[in-house]
Amino acid sequence: MFAACWSVKGGSGTTVVAASLALVLARADAGALLVDLDGDAPAVLGLSEPPGPGLSDWLAAGGGVPADALARLEVAVTDGLALLPRGAGPLGPPARVEVLAALLASEPRSVVVDCGTRRVAASRSDDDPTEPVVAAADRRLLVTRACYLSLRRLVAGSTRPTGVVLVSEPGRALQRRDVEDVAGVPVVAEVPHDPAVARAVDAGMLAARLPRVLDRALGRAG
Repeated sequence: MFAACWSVKGGSGTTVVAASLALVLARADAGALLVDLDGDAPAVLGLSEPPGPGLSDWLAAGGGVPADALARLEVAVTDGLALLPRGAGPLGPPARVEVLAALLASEPRSVVVDCGTRRVAASRSDDDPTEPVVAAADRRLLVTRACYLSLRRLVAGSTRPTGVVLVSEPGRALQRRDVEDVAGVPVVAEVPHDPAVARAVDAGMLAARLPRVLDRALGRAG
């Protein structure tokens, strides 16, 4: 499984969903790899900020750096789960991001990529540095609330998800069926708003004690 998680509007919970999905998939025999293209995964997982180089450094180094150097950047999270941290620099150039996408597609472990909030243009999205990774993923998971503004941005963009992870909240005018109608794809997981998730993240305990609401919902998505 190679899943790219992304949103079109900030505050949707993309990093929490991506990290939680990776934790669920890490239970399989082959394990899982969480790829952080947004920069918040260590904090969400309760890890110290990795002190060494990250993906941005590997990308910037160019073709002279062997592909196996990517594995040396990995940080252990839990048994079965490793993290590729983002690093501090910009993501690029595009040709190197395409190389990264090909390597992730050939990875024997399940791969979950946190693409964060993507800059989806009105007519195309290839100006976003994460585009080659999203295009290569076999699952493109839009993380969204039942939000009119988010769905409006989705319609205006060119990237189409293969499924939606819906963060549901009480009192929303739009419902699951409305989201599916606009997105044109099914909701593959519905995560109810639960204070236990915020408490786990705030305490740095997401990796150690995944809230049941996330475990149950994202187990179906995986």
